[in-house]
Amino acid sequence: QVQLVESGGGLVQPGGSLRLSCAASGSIFSIYNMGWYRQAPGKQRERVAAITSGGTTNYADSVKGRFTISRDNAKNTLFLQMNSLKPEDTAVYYCNAAITARATMSLSHYWGQGTQVTVSS
Repeated sequence: QVQLVESGGGLVQPGGSLRLSCAASGSIFSIYNMGWYRQAPGKQRERVAAITSGGTTNYADSVKGRFTISRDNAKNTLFLQMNSLKPEDTAVYYCNAAITARATMSLSHYWGQGTQVTVSS
């Protein structure tokens, strides 16, 4: 009933930029913490950035100063602005959100399907 859909991935050269979006849809009561995760080939999934409902952010050391996480609560949408991209940023990026659905009024974590980001020259 509740789902997250990522978009904005693609192929970009080193030093370039991309903006990822994650739209939450369904019968939603409230969205709490949201975050972006990524998984590179042969590696564990790692958290890239997170943002609370109040706007407090946290970033992985590897992306600090380059990535910016934000959200539009009115549109139930999460963003990740990715600047100064490096080849090591190549991964499938997933959004995650803690959401209370109206149908259950219970808190659950939801994942998007992922979007591929490839940084290569």
